[in-house]
Amino acid sequence: MEKFVYLFHEGNGNMRDLLGGKGANLAEMTRIGLPVPFGFTITTQACNAYYESGKTIPNLVEKQTIEALTVLEEKMGKKLGDPQNPLLVSVRSGSVFSMPGMMDTILNLGMNDETVVGVAKLTNNPRFAYDSYRRFIQMFSNVVLEIDTFFFEQLLEDTREQKGYSVDPEMTAEDWQEIIAGYKEIVKKHTRKDFPQDPKEQLFLAINAVFNSWNNQRAIVYRRLNKIPDHLGTAVNVQSMVFGNMGDDSGTGVAFTRNPSTGEPVLYGEYLINAQGEDVVAGIRTPQPIATLKEEMPGVYQQFADTCHRLEQHYQEMQDIEFTVERGKLFILQTRNGKRTAQAAIRIAVDMEKEGIIDKKTALLRVDPDQLNQLLHRRIDDSVPKTILAKGLPASPGAATGQVVFNADEAEQLGNEGRKVILVSPETTPDDIHGMVASQAILTSRGGMTSHAAVVARGMGKACICGCEALKIDMKGKFFTVGDTVVRHGDVITIDGSTGEIMLGEIPMIDPELSEEFQQLLTWADEERKFGVRANADTPEDAKKSFEFGAGGIGLCRTEHMFMDIKRIPIVQKMILAENFNERMEALEQLLPMQQGDFEGIFEAMQGYPVTIRLLDPPLHEFLPDKEELLVEVTKLQILEPQSDELKQKEQLLKKVRQLDEFNPMLGHRGCRLGMIYPEIYEMQAKAIFYAAAALAEKGMAVKPEIMIPLVGHVNELKQMRQLVIDAAAKVQEETGKQFEYTIGTMIEIPRAALTADKIAEEADFFSFGTNDLTQTTFGYSRDDAEGKFLQAYIENKVLPENPFAVLDQEGVGKLVEMGVKLGRKTKPSLKTGICGEHGGEKSSIDFCYRAGLDYVSCSPYRVPLARLAAAQATIRHELKHEEVYTTA
Repeated sequence: MEKFVYLFHEGNGNMRDLLGGKGANLAEMTRIGLPVPFGFTITTQACNAYYESGKTIPNLVEKQTIEALTVLEEKMGKKLGDPQNPLLVSVRSGSVFSMPGMMDTILNLGMNDETVVGVAKLTNNPRFAYDSYRRFIQMFSNVVLEIDTFFFEQLLEDTREQKGYSVDPEMTAEDWQEIIAGYKEIVKKHTRKDFPQDPKEQLFLAINAVFNSWNNQRAIVYRRLNKIPDHLGTAVNVQSMVFGNMGDDSGTGVAFTRNPSTGEPVLYGEYLINAQGEDVVAGIRTPQPIATLKEEMPGVYQQFADTCHRLEQHYQEMQDIEFTVERGKLFILQTRNGKRTAQAAIRIAVDMEKEGIIDKKTALLRVDPDQLNQLLHRRIDDSVPKTILAKGLPASPGAATGQVVFNADEAEQLGNEGRKVILVSPETTPDDIHGMVASQAILTSRGGMTSHAAVVARGMGKACICGCEALKIDMKGKFFTVGDTVVRHGDVITIDGSTGEIMLGEIPMIDPELSEEFQQLLTWADEERKFGVRANADTPEDAKKSFEFGAGGIGLCRTEHMFMDIKRIPIVQKMILAENFNERMEALEQLLPMQQGDFEGIFEAMQGYPVTIRLLDPPLHEFLPDKEELLVEVTKLQILEPQSDELKQKEQLLKKVRQLDEFNPMLGHRGCRLGMIYPEIYEMQAKAIFYAAAALAEKGMAVKPEIMIPLVGHVNELKQMRQLVIDAAAKVQEETGKQFEYTIGTMIEIPRAALTADKIAEEADFFSFGTNDLTQTTFGYSRDDAEGKFLQAYIENKVLPENPFAVLDQEGVGKLVEMGVKLGRKTKPSLKTGICGEHGGEKSSIDFCYRAGLDYVSCSPYRVPLARLAAAQATIRHELKHEEVYTTA
């Protein structure tokens, strides 16, 4: 008989796939003897069975749940629904991967009109009993009966105001009874039924709701964002309740074993006296720092600190812990690996290695390469005077500027239009996830460092400020005030998530500096990785930045970018518009020294590392004015100034633009095809490269130019262009008397090039896979059209798992890369191979490149640190797999 339900002591931490992350951790903590309230877990397989049964709980799941509930009742000496001695439970979701706040939770289940009286008598605390009951009605009504929590909050707020209270703890038992009566009326109005009183009915309705929440909109968005598979399902954890709202000797909190923003090795978190757990993370009340618990409950604090240390040592990871204190007794409700910023992830990994908790390889595997982007972007320039409007809690570091918006839907809409927005709200809820994704930053007036906004923003790497109580937000009027200052919808503000400061307008920002721990981690990465990391850089400035970020060379220098300079474009156009060879050569002779200067700067910046230079690739019409705009200008001149010289020039230009116009320029006269028809262009570029090499040789600097011929589809193209480059090198060497080393290769970006790589390798010293174009030509997608018109729909509808221009399509494009490497090395075993498309800076694509046997990846300068780490991780992971295979064998 299949087992769908496990008591906590029947499981362990290795059963995540079955019990979910939360259930596995509760089982593991129970196993090692921590004070965990007793309970049981309904498995992820039960969730899948629920959906397979048409969203009904199968009989076997129901039977096993009742059996586990009986054991729980015996263990606790209480019974669900017993008026004299009632058992109350929490019902929580628990997916395999942590999805904080994305699915549903119900506390105090088992409360009804009879059991609330029993709880009041047993605790001698009627206020606590009725407070717990009203919480249950509100939470159950929202999660299970799908009544918007706004109606309950509005009644509560109105009642508080009428009675002159400012916070919930001022409410009396009688006040809560009044609220409960009002809550029941809300339920009846919206459902036309009374609030359910049978605790077992409540339990199974709650289990249904948690299973359903696996497919709520916010959970789907979160899974898509974090690449979590849809088929995993969620477990359900049913756990006996402990109460933090039983008076001043009770409380609840959330804490991290290290600071999740900075990585500092100190307890970091918050708690509320006389409150339940949802109060801390919901942002309804602003909690106290965990350090003050040391003064209020020193014994409990010490026990908690010891438990945190024990959990961190056990899991060998920074932990995010939920706890409750009931009448002075500590209970641990949950632990999980804590979400953290990139800065914190790096420091924690390096510190834990130094503390002997983990080794270097584990430390490298602990940091997600994607997170490093958080550290490689700008921060506010402290040297610039700034007026601070207000200050809140620095919940997630980084800085951002954007237009103020007040709801998630608008944030998503404007963000999709390319506008930079900052989402401002009293607090965020999991339903706001889509707006948070689209925003540059999040700003809330309520909530603390462990509120929903803070946790989600840190996970996304977005700047966030919480608990800025100076902000008075008018959601209907779409403005907020700070004192006499009014900030309206669409106004620009800047926030600094590292300091909590909010400023009006746009504040200048500066480039980041890499921390000592970051440098240490990257040093370890370089020691481990078995293949190279280069950068795509087209200017001396980009080359210098690449070198600073640890690039081992330039994998792609696009020479056409040099032609786009405003001072050069007239000369380039003169070259394109030339009526004969001599006119074209005249323009090329003007361009040659300019290109030479560019190459000298890049060679110098790279200090002897190899530089791969791609000869001119785009079609010539890209350097000319837009045809439609030019046509409008010509028409105007024909009407207004028909005899002018300007009209004659524009008509001549329009004629040339029309000649060069192509139906499909992606597949037209570009790349090596330009060199074949206009060899003088490629000859000029090759000479500029070699003159630069000779000039640096004169200075005693060694350079390693690698000349790359683009868009080769047939070996004869490369054969001709190779000879052209060799001849140019010979001329420059003879003219200057300087000798220099160089290699000649090609970019593999046409499927035919990969399919005939054995032939092409006869004329190539290296292959560089241009996976941007290879993806276009393999899929038959025009990138701009695909991404703008249908690609997003393909991803959302799961036609494609990822955007193939962002993440390498290993099944299709990847096979061409593997074939190109294999065939090329069959002809030339020493053939050097690399990748220079955008995939060179994406972690799963880098892992593929390692497995495919490439020598290096090349990416944008700011992604070089990411690539260095991802390359090390690929090496470590596959070495570990080989060790496992060897051990098994």
